[in-house]
Amino acid sequence: MRKLNRKNTGISTNLPIKIIQFGEGNFLRAFVEYAFQILNNEVGFNAGIAVIQPIDKGMVSMLNDQDGLYTLFSKGILNGKEVEEKELITNIIKGIDPYIDYNAYLNLAKEEELEFIVSNTTEAGISYVASDTLEMTPPSSFPAKLTRLLFERFTHFNGAEDKGLTIIPCELINHNSDTLKQIILDYVSLWNLSEDFEHWILNSCSFHNTLVDRIVPGYPHDQIEGYNKQLEYQDNLIVSAETFFLWVIEGDASLKEKLPFHKTNLDVKIVADMQPFRTRKVRILNGAHTAMVPFSILYGNETVKESIEESFTGPFIRSLVFDEIIPTLDMKKEELEIFAEAVFDRFRNPFIKHQLASIALNSISKFKVRVLPSLLEYVKRTDSLPTRTVFTFACLIRFYKGSWDGKQLPVNDDKEIVAEMSAIWKSGSMEDIASQVLGKTAYWDEDLNKIEGLTEAIATYLQRIDEYGIKEAFSKLS
Repeated sequence: MRKLNRKNTGISTNLPIKIIQFGEGNFLRAFVEYAFQILNNEVGFNAGIAVIQPIDKGMVSMLNDQDGLYTLFSKGILNGKEVEEKELITNIIKGIDPYIDYNAYLNLAKEEELEFIVSNTTEAGISYVASDTLEMTPPSSFPAKLTRLLFERFTHFNGAEDKGLTIIPCELINHNSDTLKQIILDYVSLWNLSEDFEHWILNSCSFHNTLVDRIVPGYPHDQIEGYNKQLEYQDNLIVSAETFFLWVIEGDASLKEKLPFHKTNLDVKIVADMQPFRTRKVRILNGAHTAMVPFSILYGNETVKESIEESFTGPFIRSLVFDEIIPTLDMKKEELEIFAEAVFDRFRNPFIKHQLASIALNSISKFKVRVLPSLLEYVKRTDSLPTRTVFTFACLIRFYKGSWDGKQLPVNDDKEIVAEMSAIWKSGSMEDIASQVLGKTAYWDEDLNKIEGLTEAIATYLQRIDEYGIKEAFSKLS
């Protein structure tokens, strides 16, 4: 079978680079590239993408090996019918690893037709690292890398107002672009860059908060033979996704002109305020996702679908959503329940085997953003602890011990966090472990030991989990 590349497919690389994308993972390739390809195909948007590898180890070399080409398979349920779609994505023009070729990275700032910056570097990616400097090649954090790129563009074009960029981060933190913008300004100050550059950032560039919603399992390892049979070429970067797609971007009429998604059927909403969409999605869909991962892995499940349909874990997760998350939200209960039912249908998608291990990345930061707010709001509104949410919190802590029933767990997080959690687990009693983890203000932005009864509940749950296993531990606690 022939190798997938532009020569073998006859696809040219003549699209101008209008977009720089930080991140090369499955989600961006099934979401952002897909969205811009629709703009290219349906409204002649004519945009090529340069992909930046944001960390030292990544997939840019694999992308370049296929000239940026890969196949997206989308499957799901639409109006009660099974839907399958297949598309060769062709708009990635080049991939750059700034750790290997930093000059190539900086030269992207000089592209005449460059207009947009998009990113998804996980929730932990938009962070300020005080040790980053202008002279580093490259700086370690994503915001520092972006600041350096913007400064290169500002310098090259002598501060031209029309060379500012539209910055659309897709990281799943609230006010993602506001946070990114502030960190960039912090680097401007830290690095003693000019007031003219700061003015250019504030007035020539625009920053747009976003919400993204699409389940992307990624490379279909256990079904790859079936996917390969549908292709006439060898593709090592196949990505699978559900058909559902929602992108909410805060912006005005001028952004709608720049991004004419309204001329397509793709569900991209450019709105003045995305907060109602964001809160609903993060608390229900992402909250259920994140809460179920350690809990369900420790129980013995391997996929999201299995977790929802299993006789114990399924009702547990459903009750967590309907009885403990929905009561903390301010939208109409009926609307929230309709959305939640749709979420569970998406979780049951028969085409997608969403491996729990693949969504365990950065589980602590995800729990803070997606689950902890529901726990805190539940306590505030009811003056009591949400039993299932707290139990999944205990499962999260137990998960970071790293092993269970003689097997290694798929813990995948920052090395410092993994080391800290490992040390905590060697430190003493369950009460000590619970107290230390809950007291990690660097994780939670507050000392959770101050929540009445939480430390004791977590310690008890940890003890019962190790004594009885997940199902019986929860049954005894109930």
